This record gives sequence, structure tokens and C-alpha cells, in this order.
Amino acid sequence: MTGTVLILGATGRFGRNAAIAFREAGWTVHCFDRKTQDLKRSVEGVDVVVNAWNPAYPDWARQVPELHRDVINAAADHGATVILPGNVYVFGAQTPGPWSGATPHAAQNPLGRIRVEMEEAYRKSSVRTILLRAGDFIDTCVSGNWFDQVMIKPLARGKMVYPGRPDIPHAWAYLPDLTRAAVALADIRQDLPRFCEVPYAGFTLTGRDIAQSLSRVTGAEIAVSPMKWWPIQALRPFWKLAPHLVEMRYLWDLPHSLDGAFFDDLIPGFQTTDLDAAMDSAIPKTAKQKATLVRTARA
Repeated sequence: MTGTVLILGATGRFGRNAAIAFREAGWTVHCFDRKTQDLKRSVEGVDVVVNAWNPAYPDWARQVPELHRDVINAAADHGATVILPGNVYVFGAQTPGPWSGATPHAAQNPLGRIRVEMEEAYRKSSVRTILLRAGDFIDTCVSGNWFDQVMIKPLARGKMVYPGRPDIPHAWAYLPDLTRAAVALADIRQDLPRFCEVPYAGFTLTGRDIAQSLSRVTGAEIAVSPMKWWPIQALRPFWKLAPHLVEMRYLWDLPHSLDGAFFDDLIPGFQTTDLDAAMDSAIPKTAKQKATLVRTARA
């Protein structure tokens, strides 16, 4: 089944990959421009709205409720299904995993509570909603996430920086796979519950697992170094983003994974990308080349 999809936040990580995935699946794709277009008019005639809007952390409290209220109202007016990328913030620091659709949303920290309340707004609405929940993103280009902005920054020197304990599992999602999953769910939307929460397992990896994969991809031995948090702590009074990064630090020291059994039941046989292939596409070519040179020099 194909149709027309409207992508909100099409220049962001999820939105950009979603536009590619829906186009490749034969959908008609419209990318919404907040500067020039009216949301309610843009949703008219659309089958699915991918709501990939994601303001910066410091703006969540002010912008998230209003943005999602507008999407809910527009989708309700025109009978469109909303696909909403979900994260793991809703579970909080004290909730044991693996996390599934039945896991309580027990977060008490500010960012977690904003996500809980935002999701609840969709749950209480009349809008057909598919909430596709995933861990941290692995993208196909540098896009300002933890992986490319922090972890692989020193890759050209044969190193990887890790923000937490490198020996515990952490949930990751390769964006081309995750957005293909969104397309697959959009195809069966009429068969799903009106509000359908779907955890996507993706990759469950330790920091050492990632380093080993990067070693295979680059051909160089990639060492894991701990990230220093004290500069971020010191910048909290001056940098608006810093307090929010510190707030979510617990996820790097909390073993966690997502239970993908429900997704597997809905989309049996879904093919995921090999880990090394995903890593290879996620690291800049220049970094890979320099890491290879480091290996040659050491040899």
C-alpha cells in the first residue's frame, strides 16, 4: 500500500531519512516548510504525517506541547495517520528493561516528563497514531548526534570516545532501517490499534561492541576512551544545552534495550542492515582513511 506522506522536520535526522525511505517505497512525499506553509492546509489529502519535529532541548518545555497540539488538530481534521518517532526518555532511570510497549512510563526528570505528556496527548486524542520507539540514532552522515559529534570525533587518531560505561548495553537505531520500519508500519496502519506503540530493537551494543565494529570497518585497532563530563558540568551556568545533557547522562550508565517482539510480529522478515555496514556508512570517509593510515604507521 502506498499513498501520500507529509514529512514534518524533513531537514532533520529522522525526517531526512524518512523522506528517502518513503520515496523509495513509491509514496508521494511532501516536505513541510514551516516558514511558508500552513500546517492544516498541508495535511489536506495526506494519508500519513511523519512528525519528526524535534526542537533543541532548551526549547522543549515551551515548544513541544504547542507543536504536537497543532499536529494532532491538523491530523484529526483530515483523518491522517501520524507516525511519531519515540525515544527511551519516558522510562526513567529506575525502570528495569528490556523496555516494551507494556513498560510503565515512569520518568520523573524534566525532559522525560515532557515526552511522557506529549505521548499521552496522542494517546488521548482521536488521531490514528503509530509511535515508533527507538534508541540513539546512527545516521549516514554527520548530523549532530552523539555518535558523530562525540564518539567518533577522534576516530582518525585510532580512538573512540564513549560517554558512559563501555561495558553495558545501550539501544541504537540505524536510521535507514528505522525509517524503512516506519514505511512498513504505514502500509498496515489500518490494521493497527488507533494508538499503537511499537518498540524497535535496532542494535543493542556496548561501547566496546561499537569499537570492535569500527576496528573491523577501518582495519585499525580502535581504542575506547571515556568522555570527560566535567567541561559540560562547568558550562551549566553559561550554556543552555549543558544542563539537559547532564540530565540525560544516566542513559549512558544504565543498561538498557528495547524489546522488538511486537515489531517482529507485525513485520515478520524485516531485513536489518549488518552492523559493520551501518558503521561504515556512518563514519566520514576522511576519518576512515586517516584511521587506516594510523594502522599502517603503527605496523
